[in-house]
Amino acid sequence: MAPSDALDRFAAPVRAWFETSLGAPTDAQIGAWAPISAGEGLLLCAPTGSGKTLAAFLWSIDRLAFGPPPATPAPTRADQPGTRVLYISPLRALAVDIDKNLRAPLRGIELAADRLGVAHRPVTVGVRTGDTSADERRRLRRHPPDILITTPESLYLMLTSAARETLSSVETVIIDEIHAVAATKRGAHLALTLERLELVTEQSPQRIGLSATQRPMEEIAHFLGGNVVGAGGEVTGPRPITIVDAGNRKVLDIEVVVPVEDMGQLGSASLAPTGGPGEGSSPRSSIWPEMHPRLLDLIKTHRSTLVFVNARRLAERLASRLNELAIDGSNLSAESHGSSTAVGEELVKAHHGSLSREQRLVIEDELKRGELAGLVATSSLELGIDRGAVDLVVQVASPGSVAAGLQRIGRAGHQVGAPSRGRIFPKHRADLLETAVVVERMLAGEIEHTRFLRNPLDVLAQQIVAACALDEWTVDELLRLCRASAPFGELSEELFESVLDLLDGRYPSEEFSELRPRVVWDRAASIVRGRQGSQRLAVTNAGTIPDRGLFGVFLPDGTRVGELDEEMVYESRPGETFLLGASTWRIEEITFQKVIVTPAPGQPGKMPFWHGDGPGRPVELGRAIGKFVREIRALPPAEALSRLQSENRLDRWAS
Repeated sequence: MAPSDALDRFAAPVRAWFETSLGAPTDAQIGAWAPISAGEGLLLCAPTGSGKTLAAFLWSIDRLAFGPPPATPAPTRADQPGTRVLYISPLRALAVDIDKNLRAPLRGIELAADRLGVAHRPVTVGVRTGDTSADERRRLRRHPPDILITTPESLYLMLTSAARETLSSVETVIIDEIHAVAATKRGAHLALTLERLELVTEQSPQRIGLSATQRPMEEIAHFLGGNVVGAGGEVTGPRPITIVDAGNRKVLDIEVVVPVEDMGQLGSASLAPTGGPGEGSSPRSSIWPEMHPRLLDLIKTHRSTLVFVNARRLAERLASRLNELAIDGSNLSAESHGSSTAVGEELVKAHHGSLSREQRLVIEDELKRGELAGLVATSSLELGIDRGAVDLVVQVASPGSVAAGLQRIGRAGHQVGAPSRGRIFPKHRADLLETAVVVERMLAGEIEHTRFLRNPLDVLAQQIVAACALDEWTVDELLRLCRASAPFGELSEELFESVLDLLDGRYPSEEFSELRPRVVWDRAASIVRGRQGSQRLAVTNAGTIPDRGLFGVFLPDGTRVGELDEEMVYESRPGETFLLGASTWRIEEITFQKVIVTPAPGQPGKMPFWHGDGPGRPVELGRAIGKFVREIRALPPAEALSRLQSENRLDRWAS
């Protein structure tokens, strides 16, 4: 379809704003708008920076602003429609960013409508995540927004409370970065939540899934749509989902950089020839003394650099060390110019999930505006957050998978048609080997296969308790609800009734006798209902993200700073200082559940640590590494070097 024809389906103000602000639509947008406008379920696979999020939202915005109002208002207020569009994000940071990025098109379309004299209704947007205050949640219930941005866990909580009334008018559900949840228990939990939403809404909502790294798409489409279930509880097939593959891959400018001549000689007397990095005869015990200056140079020679690491502790440590080097360099510069005062600068900051929402928002805004030279982050910034100012991504150590590598490097040049520029610094020889294979597969687009879980019964038990907390169900209705979700489409009656037995208090032995029943299963009437307190139990144990026993870190006035591992808190004492977010904090008090701190700028502090930080490796990548090693060993050295530099993008010392 021609770009001009694709825009013809929209109202005149929407067309005017789009053409003035963005020009012609992308292939992803052209391909998505036809099925979206026809009301079809859609799975859109498109590279980072192709405008797929706007493609999902624009038709809904057009309908909300210029289409007819909903036939029935929300039950909460007779004069106020309920929420009509749900956007579900796997990350709170992504949810907040989408909220900000929606403001510009909404305001631009309103101005275009005023200029053209076209009547329109204002479109309201709300955000509900784990960071949303109780007062704001109550306000969202009293005044439900047209577009609600939320997370899988917050949607589950809404459906398990009186707030579900505001969702009865939902017409569209957009699930962003769907690959990030599909293969996990969190995805199975979300799939059941979507089926519970189906029963609350007046009409079956249109489902739209978005991702840049999903494969095979048929599996993800099945996960997104769920199953068609007959009156007898039998699965007759998956719900229809249209797949749009905007297959043009983004241009990647990648290089694997090793700052020492031989990684096998770390700790020996000589690392590099005269004139190269690592010049000198003093032994090195690690690669970091050679890597830090290279990272600092890259940050200083680019407008805004995003440095990805695989653990929160490394993010803090690396940000602190880069700032120290930057300050030392500034002081040397000042001395060479005869200045009497030392020059210091906070060049980079750290960003990870253990920082508070307020801290993360400030840092993200600084990065987005181009005011921050560098940011060291974990996977907290990996997904599709619009970082227009970033012109270079540095990955320290292998990203661990092809999908993660594409997501992270794709943060650079996050505009339509712009190449993504990335540099990867392996930490040791095995890391270099994995990195070489990851880069080769990134360039070939060989993303790991995703397979959603089948029958995770712990998730099933949790959702049954939540569903029965507010309503009574027949056993057949409950079974149909579960089988309608893709992860439970193969659920047998025997397994289902075993879970109901467990929840009803019928245990296989006396060893389980201390467990409290959660539901009442009236076998004579074939009815399941919640016991007293089941609703509170469901909402206080939401989601599948495990409680890691982290301690909250707060200022004396109650402002949240972040969180620390319980073992680190156990080893700490009042008066000590530590780093969090590349800033220093002094411990004033430690209680049984939180740490009270005050700022201690300029003071040295110990590095925080968290357990269970490292990522795993997909089995496909492990097999690819074995195949790669066999092939490289079989090649003559000159041919092997040529391949490593051309196909794996290794620099001279890396190859």
